[in-house]
Amino acid sequence: MSQKPIYVTQPYLPPLEEFLPYLQKVWDSKFLTNSGPMHQQFERALAEYLGVPQVALFSNATLALVTALQALRITGEVITTPYSFVATAHSLLWNGIKPVFVDVDPVNFNLDPAKVEAAITPQTTAIMPVHCYGHPCDVDAIQRIADTYNLKVIYDAAHAFGVDCHCGSVLNHGDLSILSFHATKVFNTFEGGAIICKDAKTKLRIDQLKNFGFVDETTVVAPGINGKMSEFNAALGLVQLQHVDEALRQRALVDAHYRATLADVPGITCVPAGPAQRQNHSYFPILVTPEYGLTRDELYARLRQHNIFARRYFYPLISSFPMYRALPSAAPANLPIATRAAEQVLCLPIYPGLTPDEQDEIVSLIRTQGR
Repeated sequence: MSQKPIYVTQPYLPPLEEFLPYLQKVWDSKFLTNSGPMHQQFERALAEYLGVPQVALFSNATLALVTALQALRITGEVITTPYSFVATAHSLLWNGIKPVFVDVDPVNFNLDPAKVEAAITPQTTAIMPVHCYGHPCDVDAIQRIADTYNLKVIYDAAHAFGVDCHCGSVLNHGDLSILSFHATKVFNTFEGGAIICKDAKTKLRIDQLKNFGFVDETTVVAPGINGKMSEFNAALGLVQLQHVDEALRQRALVDAHYRATLADVPGITCVPAGPAQRQNHSYFPILVTPEYGLTRDELYARLRQHNIFARRYFYPLISSFPMYRALPSAAPANLPIATRAAEQVLCLPIYPGLTPDEQDEIVSLIRTQGR
């Protein structure tokens, strides 16, 4: 079997010779951070590419989530998903906000709007959904609920770079959307993130909050944080933008190959791609159901024995961690669909450069280890 490790994802890196001229500009300018020329150019380029009004860059998406909640002055309770990376809920705790977990849709694992509405209390101030695996939430239903109850909507869109829904970029929905540019994401700047917002006034407040709350050299108006993206990361992002369409094309080919070769394996279900007009194929999740000859964890372990490092995204549920499990909303009985998904899901390797032969090796291991 495979001699080299095959990880669930490999960061896409542009040719070094393309990056070096940008790096030289940073060295020559001696402007390393604090909204320098690369930072400003990258914000403009991203807004144009993504089809959004305003982009505020961050050093990572977690700080972007924390700042987004501060920018909208969210307090009290926020309804969110237990089926995500822990940063989603951690950003609430960092702001002294109580997470309220509700169950997810059984097909796409996004927040179930009906469950959202049922969980609203007088203390609810916002909804924080996640576009899980890059599949758009039911944005219209969520917005109707938010409008009815006068709630803010902040989308954790860490998986949703370049995704379009029925009306254009999915990032234009809600009050704010947060992107991640971590090395494992579809589009990366090694580390990085961004808040997508609708107007310059909101962006100005966000820019102040990510720079300690400074308005000018001597005026601080809020207890902000240091969330600024460096010029190095912004320069890398500018180069990455030149290659992202090709990276997305290659991901689509990997996705299609998996679906064709796994379609007839008993007990293995490929999670549907969803209704997006433009996908980014950020993950390739399968469900290992009881009809398969091994449990999900047994298959996970067998693949690792052959240097195939799949991941159980998302297991355990956020709601099961010590800082959350005492919450009434975290009880597994309240979250049956998310609980089952966490026990069955396995994300297979998907990234540009993953060859059909390597995929066939992975599929062969899955086929021969079942019944």
